[in-house]
Amino acid sequence: MAMYAALRCVSSNFSAALPLLTRSAQISSRQYFLRTNFHRTLSTTSSLTSALKYTDKHEWVRVEGSIGTVGISSYAQESLGDIVYCGLPEVGTKLEQMEEFGALESVKAASELYSPLTGEVTEINTKLAENPGLVNSACYEGGWLIKMTIDNPGELDGLMNEDAYDKFVKSLDG
Repeated sequence: MAMYAALRCVSSNFSAALPLLTRSAQISSRQYFLRTNFHRTLSTTSSLTSALKYTDKHEWVRVEGSIGTVGISSYAQESLGDIVYCGLPEVGTKLEQMEEFGALESVKAASELYSPLTGEVTEINTKLAENPGLVNSACYEGGWLIKMTIDNPGELDGLMNEDAYDKFVKSLDG
């Protein structure tokens, strides 16, 4: 009975790929998952944040090939409060690591933005012009700020991984 409940729960999460299971389908569903090499892991962190590198100024960068997507951390957006304006650079702007490239303004304060890496801005998040609150609601997804080339991949080694950043933030709070 517990297996039936577990499979029913799994099937409701994947309804497009697997119809709701009946008792008679229990064995075939097990075979389905084994046959398709279905693996599911449990994690306490989001897969979107696990590959991020952070600065001590609370910017993050996610590297995909030779492009880095840059945003601010959850800690930073919570500290700022409701973002009401995003000042971002133009596409083509060349940035040095830790160079100021823009600013965020909130109902509480204004904060400068710093480039985590050396490179050239290839794209800005134009959605932030009309909806700067995306930084608050989805700072690791739709609330990203810029995309940039990575001119010196070795600079990534000097940035913090998620665990180091979490320790850094805890040291600020306590």
